[in-house]
Amino acid sequence: MSVTEAERLPALLRGDFHVHSTFSDDARSTLAENIAAASAAGLRTVRLTDHVRASTTWVPEFVAAAAAESVPDGLTVITGVEAKLLDASGAVDTPADLVVGPGGVDAVVIGDHQFPGTDGPWSPTATRERLDAGLSDDDALDLLIEASIRAMERTRHAQLAHWFSILPKVGLDEAQLGPERLLAWAEAAAATGTIVEVNEKWACPGPAAIAALLDAGARIVASTDSHVASDVGRYSRVPQLLDAAAASSRAEREGGR
Repeated sequence: MSVTEAERLPALLRGDFHVHSTFSDDARSTLAENIAAASAAGLRTVRLTDHVRASTTWVPEFVAAAAAESVPDGLTVITGVEAKLLDASGAVDTPADLVVGPGGVDAVVIGDHQFPGTDGPWSPTATRERLDAGLSDDDALDLLIEASIRAMERTRHAQLAHWFSILPKVGLDEAQLGPERLLAWAEAAAATGTIVEVNEKWACPGPAAIAALLDAGARIVASTDSHVASDVGRYSRVPQLLDAAAASSRAEREGGR
């Protein structure tokens, strides 16, 4: 990561690329309340993002409602739907008629809510059972990275949400990924134009992954994953992750001299 890249990291905090509204059944604030909160927080960009499944039918209503909202000067409002990564093939749980681009949402925000298994999504409990039964940590990590890359290759206008948050839920650690896996993942993000968010709620991905993304030339953004408007654009953990990524990259460069 160059000095220029390190200097631009604080500018990421002027955006919030993952904000839920009452279109999601677990959120409390309206689209209008989230837009007002983003403006009050001094943001330049906010991505209104709500959960979907293959069975979801309200996306056109969501897109129309977002387009109808009044937007304060200086703020850009974009949209997304959050859908889970399903399996090792990189399939994502989106409606078959989802429109991404003009006339639809601006991005598919892919979440690692469950582990991408060879036969479908594995719950954390089911994944731990497989690990206890003999699935090696390395094989599980390879499976996750391969599924991540395939999902990026298959999904137009993708953004990765809280990536690697699944690992502690199944008893694994992001540090176990190692530089080779992170390099392959980061290069795939850059090659496919996939945006990767640094997530306040889950404090991931970690500094090594962020540094790998920046070194690969991938685009990163900040997100709160807020479910209430009072959290929009409010960061405490993301700046620490960005600072640690910058320090790690600087130490690695100086160590290589």
